[in-house]
Amino acid sequence: MEIISRKSPCLFVLILIMVCFQTRSKAQVDPPFMEIPVGVILDMGSRVGKTVNSCISITVSEFYAVNSHYKTRIVLHSRDTHGEPLHALSAALDLMEKPKVQAILGSQSEAEAKLMVVLGDQVSVPVLSFSPIPSSNRHPYFLQITQDETAQVKAISSMALSYGWKNVIVVFEDTENGREMATFMTNFLQEKRITVTYMSPISTSASNEVLQEKLHTLSNMQTKLYIIHASHSLAFYIFKNAKCLGMMDAGYKWIATSKIMDSMEFIDDEIMESMQGVVGLKSYIPQSRDLKKLTLKYHAMELKDINAYAISAYDGVSALAMAVEKTLSVLKLNTQDLATTGSAQWGTILLNQMLRISFDGLRGNFKFMNGRVMTQVLEIINVIGKEEVKVGFWTADAGFTKKIGKMNSFPHDGLEPIMWPGGILNNPTYRMLQVTNRRLRIGIPMKSRSGSLFQVNHDTQTNSTSVSGFCYDVFVAAVRAFDPYVDFEFIPFPPHEGNYNDLIYQVYLGEFDAAIGDITITSNRSLYVDFTLPYTDHGLATLTRSADASMWIFMKPLSSDLWIVCGCFFILIGFVIWVLEHGSNDEFQGSLVQQIGTTLWFAFSTVVFAHRQKLESNLSRFVITVWLFVVLVLVSSYTATLSSLLTVEQIQLASNRGLIGYQHDIPIQFGVIVRNMNFKDTRLKPYNTLEEFAEALTRGSKKGGVDAIVDEIPYIKEFLAHYSSGYTMVVSEDITNGFGFVFPKGSPFCAKISTQIAKLREEGTLQMLQEKWFGQISDSKSPHAPNILNFKGLRGLFLLSGVSMAVALLLFMLYYTHEKLHSTYENAMLVGGKLAFILRFLLPKSAIRN
Repeated sequence: MEIISRKSPCLFVLILIMVCFQTRSKAQVDPPFMEIPVGVILDMGSRVGKTVNSCISITVSEFYAVNSHYKTRIVLHSRDTHGEPLHALSAALDLMEKPKVQAILGSQSEAEAKLMVVLGDQVSVPVLSFSPIPSSNRHPYFLQITQDETAQVKAISSMALSYGWKNVIVVFEDTENGREMATFMTNFLQEKRITVTYMSPISTSASNEVLQEKLHTLSNMQTKLYIIHASHSLAFYIFKNAKCLGMMDAGYKWIATSKIMDSMEFIDDEIMESMQGVVGLKSYIPQSRDLKKLTLKYHAMELKDINAYAISAYDGVSALAMAVEKTLSVLKLNTQDLATTGSAQWGTILLNQMLRISFDGLRGNFKFMNGRVMTQVLEIINVIGKEEVKVGFWTADAGFTKKIGKMNSFPHDGLEPIMWPGGILNNPTYRMLQVTNRRLRIGIPMKSRSGSLFQVNHDTQTNSTSVSGFCYDVFVAAVRAFDPYVDFEFIPFPPHEGNYNDLIYQVYLGEFDAAIGDITITSNRSLYVDFTLPYTDHGLATLTRSADASMWIFMKPLSSDLWIVCGCFFILIGFVIWVLEHGSNDEFQGSLVQQIGTTLWFAFSTVVFAHRQKLESNLSRFVITVWLFVVLVLVSSYTATLSSLLTVEQIQLASNRGLIGYQHDIPIQFGVIVRNMNFKDTRLKPYNTLEEFAEALTRGSKKGGVDAIVDEIPYIKEFLAHYSSGYTMVVSEDITNGFGFVFPKGSPFCAKISTQIAKLREEGTLQMLQEKWFGQISDSKSPHAPNILNFKGLRGLFLLSGVSMAVALLLFMLYYTHEKLHSTYENAMLVGGKLAFILRFLLPKSAIRN
């Protein structure tokens, strides 16, 4: 018994040791958390790869230090791609085979992403990508955790609208992603009425000569605003060559996307020097405690400042760790179950949990939308000196703002002053030509004719060009009104190089900054260039010789039947007055010849109201009063009709089948002219000079000339300024739009000059310039042929006069009959003496006494 009691403490200690050993062994076999293998596939030799890999390791350590209660732990398995897409694919397959990773972090380049996106869908493993290729619904397991590049297009369009930019050029890397991004950008900007005038793809393998050739082509274009979207290595190469070509000087503007600006910490001083004045959009990283801790650890690891890729890695790994924990809670697995659970089931649930994750990360709110991390804020950076100067922010809600969360009342108040290339503050668009000391290159058409409308003289010996005329004066007056410092360089465009359409096309190509002259505004031309408001009259006019007045033109106002009726009534009125006045008025007595002469003289003198004979009978006075009213209407109508016949030249080429002349190179379809001006004959003859016009009109169509010239109103006015007599202009329908000055699409000069043209017209300056070059020319509208006077239209007047004469003769005959009858019957007829009283009042006393 004593032996047993002595051995009992030893046995107890031995049992205790064995229990502890078994517990320790079990702890080693079954850890308190589940390890989830995750692959990391990066180019460890690149700066981005090193930064992202370090950040992933730090994030895993920091995350589980804070969340020690988690039942899962991410275990990283890193592979180096050495920048080769096939190595990345091989590494992914290896990781899925051996450690059986449940998720992959990686896919830096576009080529790697194309391989990973297919692999992830086939094996149901989520791939968290750092590449610029956005995810889509076709590849649900491919998640983009970096900046959504399409969001910055909205910021670029907002900037363009704020500064009034109408035309931009897109420079992009010639890859599939670059082309897709450039197409998306172009379509989006065009929806905002911002024209992408040119898209310039540049390959990463382009030689220095090829790149400079492409940049030289861009520099010759009118648009000087470039939006560049490329990898940082290619973009820096472009900026260096652009600086050598002078494209980083005043007058140029460069907008860089976040794909470039997020890698600014990798550039050296030489590249920074070539990017002076560039404005870029950068991923916004708000200041926080976690960011400061991460930055300190970076510095402790002797790494450079943290960048956007590191922030994306930090938030992406944190989201993955949260999703892994939630996936475990959904499946309720242990370590043994994980090995037996299908990867498809695990991957599907993990993907669903990733898409539901929402938390405040280093960049702000982290949340997937359509497989992409939503971008809410962008930082606007201006490269000045060796610094990246923050000039403001862009948010999806407030637009441009100087401070986050503060909206602005004014469109330009949202950004600090921007220093553009060449040291130009704010928006240099309207002062571009002055700050660069460039001359405004004006294309001018050269024509063989000379005139007051537009005249060009080019001295081949001195190679100098002088311009004068109405068009030139209007252009200079309009430009000087808003900017007196703009200088011009007039470049002749000779006829052998093309017509007016070719000149306008050169403006479209950027060879000229503008074009002035006798250039007609048309709808087709407006598709390629912008026109100012028209500064001349609209429409076409017809020029004819003033007709020789016929010796019988005075007969034309009245029809023949009216002339006959008028003559008959003049004789009739004379006869009636003679009947009424002969018995009592001495002036209507005498020999037969004297009585006929006096009667006719009296009748026809009433035409000019020059009758001098005194009328004694009240019946005569009544008749002549009515007749003078008839004569007044006849004379007034005759005068008006005769004036119309003498002042308006009737164009009757349709009935006469006359020839029509026109100016050679007129930009209007001649069939349209003929139809709009009601010409039945389309026999047209071209002429070039004013002298040819005059000679053709002088000869007429019967002698090899023409009967009329059809041309735009300014040309007709120019002709009348040189040949002021003997010709008449008749304005037709407004079927042309007048002359305008030509500018490239979106040119700020176009709107300003249009405003000044309107002011010149309102102030009368435009009219003064017309009188200076064309003199006083009245615009005769094209009236209808005046209707001649006929008897049918005036028969009421003659009826009124005839009735008055009939009544007067009836009363006279009644009284005359009364005097001849017997006195016995007189009392019976004159009841109460009333008729005698009436006749005594109408007839003179002498007649009664007789």
